[in-house]
Amino acid sequence: MAKDYYGTLGVQPGATNEEIKAAFRRLAQQYHPDVNKEPGAEEHFKEVNEAYAVLSDPEKRAAYDRYGEAGLEGFGGAPDFSGFDVADLFSEFFGFGGMGSRTRQRNAPRRGADLSYSVSLSFEEAVFGLDKEIEYTRDEVCSTCRGSKAEPGTRPTSCQTCGGRGEVRQTRQTLFGAMVQVTTCPNCNGSGEVISTPCHTCRGRGLERKTVKKVITIPGGVDNGTQVRLAGEGQPGSNGGPNGNLLLEIQVRPHQFFQRKGDDILLNLKINVAQATLGAEIDVPTVDGKSKLNVPAGTQPGKVFTLKGKGAPHVRSSGRGDQLIMVNVEVPTRLTPEQRKLFEELAQSLGSEVSPQDKNFWDVLKEVFGG
Repeated sequence: MAKDYYGTLGVQPGATNEEIKAAFRRLAQQYHPDVNKEPGAEEHFKEVNEAYAVLSDPEKRAAYDRYGEAGLEGFGGAPDFSGFDVADLFSEFFGFGGMGSRTRQRNAPRRGADLSYSVSLSFEEAVFGLDKEIEYTRDEVCSTCRGSKAEPGTRPTSCQTCGGRGEVRQTRQTLFGAMVQVTTCPNCNGSGEVISTPCHTCRGRGLERKTVKKVITIPGGVDNGTQVRLAGEGQPGSNGGPNGNLLLEIQVRPHQFFQRKGDDILLNLKINVAQATLGAEIDVPTVDGKSKLNVPAGTQPGKVFTLKGKGAPHVRSSGRGDQLIMVNVEVPTRLTPEQRKLFEELAQSLGSEVSPQDKNFWDVLKEVFGG
């Protein structure tokens, strides 16, 4: 049977947010298990919570209004109220923490923060990879106090405010009976201990800043913007938590000839008119050294040739990309008298009319402007 969330709260479909909140408040007081011991009260209380969780969320309410329960599938399947904190609602409505609600345990293990480091590589280094020494700073456990935060020879003492628990509790009488509010101890900040004599080296942090030198392995095939993660090389964790990671941001310096397109390497190759017309065998640069390229006769400008396996290695698989060579036919701008004569003879043989230019560019300008 389809659930009627509006009916559960006893409001109309067009009810305002304030009306929905007021209905929930009234029903929560009526059916809370600590107040109502009748059979079925707890189940009804859960239904009220579920209805309010949907109708108090504008996006979920809009989806429910349009498609019913099926519309909530876009929010991760059937409505999931495992993270719905009733204690937060009681705090909002009545101004205190919920029924023995838990505060975040500050003594729980916490993972350390990640660190970022930029690594500059040449084009060839990025293609083939290398072992590279880097130097960066991070926090490490204090060498003097070994992380205790206290001066050697002294020990932290149990917090007198919370009795070493790291939290303080207050009991208040409400409509639901006795309610316990649990908060982090303001004196020890949840640690349960007070350090009377802080370590002189770390000043009570338990950590000290150090410069770390480390040889790292950069895999072949990385490119500009590639991120390499070194697990556990970041900031130290607290309370026994794991270290963060060191994130290497790869910056590749431009190359004189080559460019990258994924794992392929691009090269613009200039050839002269004779080579393009008659064909030629040309030495071309690759990251592995010189390689022979056969340019067939009649090659047109913009023609792309492929040298298989001459690109960058695939980072996540075996093999390499290709080298792509785009041919640009270079037209000579200066000719010797002999070269010009040969081109004129070629033009005549091809049926092209050639008018020798007796005047240079500046002479033409003078004629145009009457100089």
